[in-house]
Amino acid sequence: MAERAGLLGPLLADGVAWAEAYDDPPGTYLFPEEEARLARAVAKRGREFTTGRRCARRALSELGVGPVPILPGERGAPQWPAGIVGSITHTSGYRAAAVARAGDIVSVGIDAEPHEPLSHGAGRTVVNPPEAARLDALAASDPGTCWDRLVFCAKEAVYKTWFPLAERWLGFDQADVTIDARGTFTARLLVPGPVVDGAEVTAFAGRWAVGRGLMAAAITLHRPPAG
Repeated sequence: MAERAGLLGPLLADGVAWAEAYDDPPGTYLFPEEEARLARAVAKRGREFTTGRRCARRALSELGVGPVPILPGERGAPQWPAGIVGSITHTSGYRAAAVARAGDIVSVGIDAEPHEPLSHGAGRTVVNPPEAARLDALAASDPGTCWDRLVFCAKEAVYKTWFPLAERWLGFDQADVTIDARGTFTARLLVPGPVVDGAEVTAFAGRWAVGRGLMAAAITLHRPPAG
């Protein structure tokens, strides 16, 4: 596996391979099928997509999987090779991917965001009243962390974990996030969750970190214990 370093690595469980980039290296190749998806994309989107795929192929190589096209599927979710689960994220100055072999790990979700407060309008959409009350308490003890943005980041990671299993939309108002200042969070689903091995998933547990002007959140969902 990749060395546990950088922003993303410490947030992921054993068995998850990852790669990240803080710029867009020149000379990164795309498969023709991927190039075709960028025919009408603006330059910024093209750079994000290209470096994201570079990170994904680097992470896949850690699992012994050779280079393959990684095309966006429904709602843009990456279409991984058979037997692989994973997630890609990109924001200004950062791209990353995380992958695992399907088995004990059934889904992975990652997200990265700039470490900046949400706009007032976005905050009202993303953060529900119980979350806002909890964020007020966190801000009182650590005003230097943009806690509202962290809720957004965590909910994005929740969605990326959820969608491959549920194959349906999950709104910001359909998960309630509780953040622990020590670097973890839980997200309680407010709608029926996907079923894995006969057990309904009702919540996700994740980790978060802040660094280099960024914040990241990651969830590794393991298969429920037998019995």
